[in-house]
Amino acid sequence: MTQRKPTFLLAGSLIGLAALTLVACNKPPEMVQEPAPSITLGTQVDDAVITSGVKSALLADDLVKSFDLQVETRKGTVQLSGFVDSQAQIDQALAITRSVAGVTEVENAVTLKGTPSTVGTKIDDATVTGRVKTALLADPDIKSFDISVVTFKGEVQLTGFVNSQAQIDLASQLASAAEGATSVKNELQVKQ
Repeated sequence: MTQRKPTFLLAGSLIGLAALTLVACNKPPEMVQEPAPSITLGTQVDDAVITSGVKSALLADDLVKSFDLQVETRKGTVQLSGFVDSQAQIDQALAITRSVAGVTEVENAVTLKGTPSTVGTKIDDATVTGRVKTALLADPDIKSFDISVVTFKGEVQLTGFVNSQAQIDLASQLASAAEGATSVKNELQVKQ
């Protein structure tokens, strides 16, 4: 009789483990996140050095005025985004970025501003950017620290690298739902 107790405990534990496994496998597909392809610490450091190099080079150039540009780097691929006044600024920013050591590819998500904005519009844009960032931070399915958000005249730009297409779609939905967002230009990419 004493030999059966361990058997019952073992059987009960196995049944419990099987039940947990079945419950875990029953999650809806949108809740299961694919892990991002891993990169080494060395690659992360290299990307940070590339990002700093690009930002410094853009800052040093009088034509580009880098304060209007966002720079994201993943495995040597640099993604530029933001709003500038002229095509010449875009061309110069791309040329400068390509000249930085370690850059393997440049993704251009820079947009022309068109007509100048007013102080009121700039304040409204900052508010929209804040709302979008808050929505992204509040959602547990998005790693929002990898997403840059810039707004100009209500147009929200999303750039950066995320783990899946589902995160790209969700980020776009959240940005579109933000009060004051008139449109969303989603340039997010899945991490390679």
